Amino acid sequence: MSDTSESTTSDSNTNRRQPFPQGFLDTIGTGWADRTDEIPSPRESAPFAAARRAALSAQFPGRRLVIPAGGFRQRSNDTDFPFRAHSAFAHLTGWGSDAVADSVLVFAPNGDAHDVTLYLRDRATRDTPEFYRDATIGEFWVGPRPSLEAVAADLGIATDHLENFTPGDEDLVVDEHEGLTSAVSELRLVKDEYEIAQMQLAVDVTAKGFDDIVRELPRIIEHPRGERVVEGVFHLRARTDGNWEGYDTIAASGPHACYLHWTRNDGAVVPGDLMLVDAGVELDSLYTADITRTIPVSGSFTPVQRKVYEAVREAADAAFAAARPGMLFRELHDTAMKVIAERTAEWGLLPVTAEEALDADKGGQQRRYMVHGTSHHLGMDVHDCAQARREMYYGGTVEAGMIFTIEPGLYFQIDDETVPAEYRGIGVRIEDDILMTEDGPVSLSSAIPRTADEIEAWVQSRD
Repeated sequence: MSDTSESTTSDSNTNRRQPFPQGFLDTIGTGWADRTDEIPSPRESAPFAAARRAALSAQFPGRRLVIPAGGFRQRSNDTDFPFRAHSAFAHLTGWGSDAVADSVLVFAPNGDAHDVTLYLRDRATRDTPEFYRDATIGEFWVGPRPSLEAVAADLGIATDHLENFTPGDEDLVVDEHEGLTSAVSELRLVKDEYEIAQMQLAVDVTAKGFDDIVRELPRIIEHPRGERVVEGVFHLRARTDGNWEGYDTIAASGPHACYLHWTRNDGAVVPGDLMLVDAGVELDSLYTADITRTIPVSGSFTPVQRKVYEAVREAADAAFAAARPGMLFRELHDTAMKVIAERTAEWGLLPVTAEEALDADKGGQQRRYMVHGTSHHLGMDVHDCAQARREMYYGGTVEAGMIFTIEPGLYFQIDDETVPAEYRGIGVRIEDDILMTEDGPVSLSSAIPRTADEIEAWVQSRD
């Protein structure tokens, strides 16, 4: 990375800033060609975002609502993480990966409705110090920002200069006001036509990323930190065909597959082990997939691995078969756990019967081997709608247009003496992304190999 510079060194607090000579300061603002922004047509998401804003406005008549995009977050010293707008801001504006940091969406009351304005930092002219001095937002450093006029046309929202935004004492601000925070989260529970199409696209790109991993298995196996090669292979697909990953990739081989959120990804990928990959591509629209597949590194399951794998698939299939509009969302988990209890009891792993394990008050013994939930909503966040009220989420009913995961698993940690030795170190999860329709569930990820036989053929096909 290049060094930053300052016109003076007297107020510098780092050793990296260099003084600008007077000749530079006299000429840097001159000699630039005139810039004329191309004014775009409204993007595809614009009418859908407008409908979302209208729905939110109707919930808060007479109140001023403030939805900030958020700003840069420090990674270390003077380097930041890549900027990603707050999901509520992105959902209500339709602005995706190209959103400008520190922007603010404001709903100003106008009778029973609202006037909505997007405040953002306008581009700096070439004769301002920001252009060449500010390494975070200066256009000499990070490239041009869109003009207010271009953003207004692109998103179909009135725009104004960020410096004209003034916070008010009575503002309802996302993440500060519980009611507004819940409302913007619940607004994403049911997806519109645009969102459903984006989610299918995110899944399709993610499927290509999984194909890339399988194709690169020989190189992955060869490297002493093969898990990190898996992560890198998937990252290449995410960055070339999308914006980023929707969350840190889990590339967990062997006993690491038993750690639910293993993201260290620094282990070897060894033939004979299973490798659990939990990954999702986030598109430029910021919608993300969330897929898990567990594959035998050698290309073939051992008998015990296959038995565990097919039990997990049976649990996933049972939850999918039970899914229907009008059911309670938590019933998806209950259905999967019934299968997990029955199989672990059948294998002699539980100190009680399956029926006793499923007792709501005294049971749960099977949860030792699957401590996580079976389903969560999915969309702009991998755990979408997480700030929704509980009665609208786990206690809510499934509706057409909802997209959620079904992801049961079984995890027998390497030091778990409650299971026979042949089970220890086996971790399996199968995760698919499900769209609920009026006619029942549809798997958006059905094209990715899933049964034990399909998985074996998939891995072996790389040869």
